[in-house]
Formats: sequence, structure tokens, C-alpha cells
Amino acid sequence: MKYEVLVEVRLRPGIADPQGATIERALPALGFEGVEGVGVGKAIRMSVEAPDEPTARGRATEVADRLLANPVIEVSTVTVLGDAPVTAAGSAVR
Repeated sequence: MKYEVLVEVRLRPGIADPQGATIERALPALGFEGVEGVGVGKAIRMSVEAPDEPTARGRATEVADRLLANPVIEVSTVTVLGDAPVTAAGSAVR
């Protein structure tokens, strides 16, 4: 079975986020008041083949820990979104 997984990677607390700070400073000029704590990260979607959801989550977590996030400055969150949609040809849609 294939599972659709979302991995979100963000900077650890206390690590400077210049992109987030730039966006936050620009928001009032665009009419967005009261928005703070802006942080910039990355989101990675993938399809993971696994016999069950906990195994899919474990595999995606291993990918995030070993490849997608720098453990010194970043943390990652893995969310299993559900079964991956399948096309008529039988391959998972990403």
C-alpha cells in the first residue's frame, strides 16, 4: 500500500531566520497587521510504500532525519495524509 506523506522542516528555536524576519517586516506595508512569528521552512510531499501507516511514518521519519533536515539547526515533522491516490495506470499521484 502507498501512503501520502508530508514532511515539514523548520529551523530550531533560537536559530536566526532572516527570510522569516524579512517577510514579517514587509507584512505591515502590505496591510497585514498583527502577524508575527513568521518562520520559513520547507515542505516535502512523498508517496511511501509500506504495509501499514506506522511503517510508512517510520520510513518517512528516517528519510527526514537522514536526508531532508540538518539535525544541528532544523527539526522535522512527519504527517501521514492517508492512502496515496492512484491513477488508472496504477501509479501513485504526487
